[in-house]
Amino acid sequence: MTQSAQGSQAVRGEDEVVELCRDLIRIDTSNYGDHSGPGERAAAEYVAEKLAEVGLEPEIFEAAPGRASTVARIEGEDRSRPALLIHGHTDVVPANAADWTYDPFSGEVADGCVWGRGAVDMKDMDAMTLAVVRDRLRSGRKPPRDIVLAFLADEEAGGTYGARYLVDKHPRLFEGVTEAIGEVGGFSFTVNEDVRLYLIETAQKGMHWMKLTVDGTAGHGSMTNNDNAITELSEAVARLGRHRFPVRLTKSVRGFLDELGDALGTELDPEDMDATLAKLGGIARIIGATLRNTAAPTMLGAGYKVNVIPGQATAHVDGRFLPGYEEEFLTEVDRVLGPRVRREDVHADKALETSFDGALVDAMQAALKAEDPIARAVPYCLSGGTDAKSFDDLGIRCFGFAPLKLPPELDFAGMFHGVDERVPVDGLKFGVRVLDRFLDAC
Repeated sequence: MTQSAQGSQAVRGEDEVVELCRDLIRIDTSNYGDHSGPGERAAAEYVAEKLAEVGLEPEIFEAAPGRASTVARIEGEDRSRPALLIHGHTDVVPANAADWTYDPFSGEVADGCVWGRGAVDMKDMDAMTLAVVRDRLRSGRKPPRDIVLAFLADEEAGGTYGARYLVDKHPRLFEGVTEAIGEVGGFSFTVNEDVRLYLIETAQKGMHWMKLTVDGTAGHGSMTNNDNAITELSEAVARLGRHRFPVRLTKSVRGFLDELGDALGTELDPEDMDATLAKLGGIARIIGATLRNTAAPTMLGAGYKVNVIPGQATAHVDGRFLPGYEEEFLTEVDRVLGPRVRREDVHADKALETSFDGALVDAMQAALKAEDPIARAVPYCLSGGTDAKSFDDLGIRCFGFAPLKLPPELDFAGMFHGVDERVPVDGLKFGVRVLDRFLDAC
């Protein structure tokens, strides 16, 4: 690092993280799942430019026109040690501006928050990572080991054109990587004035996005028809949508509940999960969905004219299963649907779980506690999925760690894919400081 590079760009990471986040939000990377969106190329080029400014040599990989990811490697002090991967995605789910207080692609700063699509999912972490890396490289502070940075396309549609493409086609990029951190972990839940839990993702549910089909007898709408495909499918979908799968406490969920019970000073009853969830406020939706398998109907399709009974009806279901319970989940789904419904996967991926221990977990806890004295890191299971599923195929041990200290009143769970998505400015700056400490100890 030259003296001029250090002196002329002496902006600290936490001073530029807000603008980085705003810039990323203003780049529309809406992912509709069918290539009809703008793609991630502009975001990939922006990230590459910001990394190149501080001396890295980022590479851009395009899996399909416009579907681009950026990868770079930072040399560590001890290159004999295994490397760490920090990954984030640059695509976002679509947003309807008419529903929002501020335009979802404006990056507006108001009420102490940065507003916009991707503010928490996950351009906040992208910005924090960029801010930390830029600050460290300007000042010549190498991490203890190699760090691989991956800013990825297509996570919101399963990662086919992002993480999955890189893992399958360019595995050399991740040579020597044994551990990784990514999204949906490290956020806070304030229990009381003495304890603030920071949820570290150690597990995530698997997915079966399913298409359901029923074939019936087509005919005139005025005639009696006892083989109506719409009727048969609708009844099956309603049964599945109302079905409550049994509670299954996985290792990560049990670990979270044990830590929560200790923080609350009470023993939580596994047989009364409703009472437990009532204590969790806004994160109840996240935790509640990790207690059991779920199957949520999301789309219906049938027919082409009001007086014609169609010969076929279809539906789509977002199915999620807990680690170790895939077979049980599919068996139960088929039982509830019944023999008339034909089920096929649109997209399927595995569940993941790792243990909550080791030097990397210790580094997370220490970094959090240094910035928040009442912090306590705890494991939890994510109800959704991330690009960690692809990196797991390379034998990489994955955690969710995108640290944010949040106001107790903020509905963090509601921010994901929701209207008026926003991230506190103070939370972004907190995350930069924690990540910087974490990299010192990783």
